[in-house]
Amino acid sequence: MTNTPVSKELFAPVSGGVELCYQTFGAPSADPLLLVMGLGGPMIWWDEAFCAMLADKGFYVVRYDNRDTGKSSRQHGRVRRPDLVRAFLTGRGNAPYSLSDMADDGIGLLDHLGIDSAHLAGISMGGMIVQTMALEHPARVRSLTSIMSTTGKRSVGWQDPKLLPRLLAGRQDERDAYVKTAVAFARLIGSPGYPEPTERATKRSEDTFDRGLNGAGVLRHMMAVLTQPNRSAALRALTIPAQVIHGLSDRMVHVSGGRATSAAIPGSELLLVDGMGHDLPPEIWESVTDAIRRTADRPGATA
Repeated sequence: MTNTPVSKELFAPVSGGVELCYQTFGAPSADPLLLVMGLGGPMIWWDEAFCAMLADKGFYVVRYDNRDTGKSSRQHGRVRRPDLVRAFLTGRGNAPYSLSDMADDGIGLLDHLGIDSAHLAGISMGGMIVQTMALEHPARVRSLTSIMSTTGKRSVGWQDPKLLPRLLAGRQDERDAYVKTAVAFARLIGSPGYPEPTERATKRSEDTFDRGLNGAGVLRHMMAVLTQPNRSAALRALTIPAQVIHGLSDRMVHVSGGRATSAAIPGSELLLVDGMGHDLPPEIWESVTDAIRRTADRPGATA
């Protein structure tokens, strides 16, 4: 990392009694950029060096644990695995909370920080959340970068069915067992063109375990994703600068999801990355951060 100013981990009360754990990189006077992570992923999955790179490009970077993740508030509402299978097949079910609720969390964090509007970037479920933020809170969003995500339309962005049993498997409560399982799954969905060293995957998995696992929360995240609405028509009304980034080897969210997202948002740019799976390898950080900066600098991304 450079000499980028980094805050300690802090906590923000947001809507519905939820408290989010967050951290900032860079100067508060820089362009605000809210990073939203995907399903079950704590904010540390936005690598510190990646956040520092964004700060060096003129952003005040905010990363946070979604509700039911890491050190943020744990929620309630039981989700059974048969409910998830039914939702996977039909798109219907009773979710304890929705992507709209999670979008409200992000807006609440901006309120806590006194930020009127911000640039947004989200990965996977985080991409769905930032799309929802842009649709439901348009005055709060300057630009949008949706990474390895989709529109909610069930005929695009599908998941390799072979992954579902692993996603539905019970979470390991013992550290070594969790790390072994997490590393294996990361290898399964990762970028074949940029294979992740085992040491790096192991360190991330160990840090994730130590931060605090919430298996029930992962199931609630899954239910929110599986019951999300189709945003395709609504996205056509967006007028903000938008960037869509997707790997051509993504097994978790098929590249058709990225293509559909870009096609739905007028004037959006589409960056398809050969050899990229469902992760963000360091080898492409420069091009990804450049794309986020370029999008933020486009006309229409006003404060």
